[in-house]
Amino acid sequence: MASEVIHQWISIPSELIGSIPRTQELVQARTQFESDLMTIEDFRKIENVAVEQTIRELDQVTGSMVLSDGEQTKPSFVTYPIYDLIFERYKFDKQCFQITFADGHVRTLPRLVKAPFKYATYAYKYLNAAKALTKKPIKQAVITASALSMVYSPHLLNTGCIENYSYEKFLQDLTNECEKDIRLCLEQGAHAVQLDFTEARLSLKVDRSGHLLKDFIKINNRVLDRFNPNEQKKIGVHVCPGGDLDCAHSSDIDYTLLLPDLFQLQLTNFYIQLSSEPDRIRVLKCIQEHMKSNHRIFIGVIDPSNPIIESAEIVRDRVLEAAKFIPIEQLGTTDDCGFSPFADDTSTPREVCYKKIKARIQGTKMAEQILNTHH
Repeated sequence: MASEVIHQWISIPSELIGSIPRTQELVQARTQFESDLMTIEDFRKIENVAVEQTIRELDQVTGSMVLSDGEQTKPSFVTYPIYDLIFERYKFDKQCFQITFADGHVRTLPRLVKAPFKYATYAYKYLNAAKALTKKPIKQAVITASALSMVYSPHLLNTGCIENYSYEKFLQDLTNECEKDIRLCLEQGAHAVQLDFTEARLSLKVDRSGHLLKDFIKINNRVLDRFNPNEQKKIGVHVCPGGDLDCAHSSDIDYTLLLPDLFQLQLTNFYIQLSSEPDRIRVLKCIQEHMKSNHRIFIGVIDPSNPIIESAEIVRDRVLEAAKFIPIEQLGTTDDCGFSPFADDTSTPREVCYKKIKARIQGTKMAEQILNTHH
């Protein structure tokens, strides 16, 4: 019996982060729709075609076992829950939280000016549309409570409070809505729910003391603590230095300052950008030191911001490198980031994305074969 356990084959799961560049037809349609040159009915038809095409291509072209809708219909990975309320409850001004990327371009989060905080869209809507198109498992990405906490942060943004709406009341509403977003996805049969936490590394740029990062961890754990251990097994978190238009916002921040706090999150799966790190071994040693026995570590083996397509052999070697620090039973692979977190990001051609994803899947299988043979 003991020998059977020792020789049991151990699979290494491989999952994408979520987003794929929108189809050209969809990018053009969104521009027309937002300029009042297209009806919502016609826009929705083009969105549906894009989702169907993306799922089909991820399945047939890349051979992915776990699919996503490529976030084709999300306006962005962060604002999707509040996008339809922006003109009613939010304002864009100089007091908003701004994220500046390495090339100088800026993304701005809207500022809540009308209480209470609530969602207009929950991610299960995207999940159900995708599930209707395939029998393969679907992974659903959601935004963290900590990211959305930046829409109403009187202390950090130096803005006044909304009348009769304390920050604590806001946090209660935020926690309830984020829990609902995750729970609905689990109830609707998501293979996994991934929290996009790209602001984690950014927080250390905003506040070098690490207090903001610890606040973010607390905010997210307020949500995660509402899930039981079985539910937490299907919940994960993604961290990276922020990818947009082929550049990042916080790659200059030491990764090892983030990881010890990251592993305090009450969930199981960690999707960790790694391939674009200048010193992967240092990061892997930090992961090894702080990860827990119930964690699954999906290491990034593909760099979406690099136009060069990785070979399956490069991916294989990155997995074998990681396996020196992470037990094979707890190892998985992913991409460093989504390929198009914002709807207008078309910096990477879809064909390039698919070749990279295919290399990830093939390289992971090659490494899995070697590690099981010598395990």
